[in-house]
Amino acid sequence: MTTPRIIVGLSGGVDSSVCAYLLKQQGHHVEGLFMKNWEEDDSDNHCTAAEDLKDVEAVCHQLDIPLHTVNFATEYWNQVFAQCLEAFRRGDTPNPDVLCNREIKFGVFLQHAQHLGATHIATGHYACIQSDTNGFRLLAGLDTAKDQSYFLYLLQQQQLAKALFPLGDMHKRDVRLLAEKAGLTTFDKKDSTGICFVGERPFKPFLQRYLPTKPGDICTPEGEVLGQHDGLMYYTLGQRQGLGIGGIPGYTLPWYVAEKQQQDNRLIVVPGHDHPRLFSQHLHATEIHWINPPPPMPFTCQAKIRYRQPPQACTVTQHDTHTVRVHFEQPQRAVTSGQSVVFYRHRECLGGGIITYAK
Repeated sequence: MTTPRIIVGLSGGVDSSVCAYLLKQQGHHVEGLFMKNWEEDDSDNHCTAAEDLKDVEAVCHQLDIPLHTVNFATEYWNQVFAQCLEAFRRGDTPNPDVLCNREIKFGVFLQHAQHLGATHIATGHYACIQSDTNGFRLLAGLDTAKDQSYFLYLLQQQQLAKALFPLGDMHKRDVRLLAEKAGLTTFDKKDSTGICFVGERPFKPFLQRYLPTKPGDICTPEGEVLGQHDGLMYYTLGQRQGLGIGGIPGYTLPWYVAEKQQQDNRLIVVPGHDHPRLFSQHLHATEIHWINPPPPMPFTCQAKIRYRQPPQACTVTQHDTHTVRVHFEQPQRAVTSGQSVVFYRHRECLGGGIITYAK
């Protein structure tokens, strides 16, 4: 029997390092691949590609596995970042990690790995894949605090068939302990945050490089003007920080973004974390993707409207040809257009779509 040739996407972090270590321990033929997907501002302090590559090289040396490097910056710009900029222009709040997984990590990376002769690719995602006679199923990772199935709901059957997630049944604390025990140099490296492959950086100044400011009024729902915003694309629903409207006479509660009125270029804010205008009981979503054929509609399940949210009970109904309506048992706070709603039944991730409307 031919030993599978697995190429692991190595980021320079502890998760992908342990992913490669586990596969090597299991006797597989393992190789590493480092993707460089951003080079717009390599000279600043936010892009850590050079440092990450050094860590990847060290791990590959420790594990005695070959390392490939590849530059997908053009593909990332065209297939991920440009689409996100367009969403910001519309006033939406996109999720680049979701697109990045479909287009880059399980798109061009998978194609490149197969060109190199790989039978499978592997990543350090906290999620699981199961197969049966009906195909492949995506399951949430065992560690609920780290589960990343939310970001993977766009994967196709052919992508799941060639993917491995060795960390899916592990807790993060055990991953770090295993890395330390194995002597991997990345065992105590801080988890990466920020935009996928772009890094952690001040969001507003970064976005201002690509989208011009378009100032407008910050108003209460009743129309009282409280201040000025720099552009609706720089704000998201439920946001408190960075509004610059504190200390207004007659108001004691902090202000939160409740609505972006694109036509009038007005940012609507309300006082208090639990203001009724911040809550919605149903939403519409489009660009629906199902990992397997869904149950007949309407059906009940759970859904998440953001990554770290516990799944919420809901009913999914077909609204029209391209849109579903999701009705929640309990009102949800700050349902944001452009973000993903992802559907679950217990641990299984069924699929999801892009939020377009909430009420």
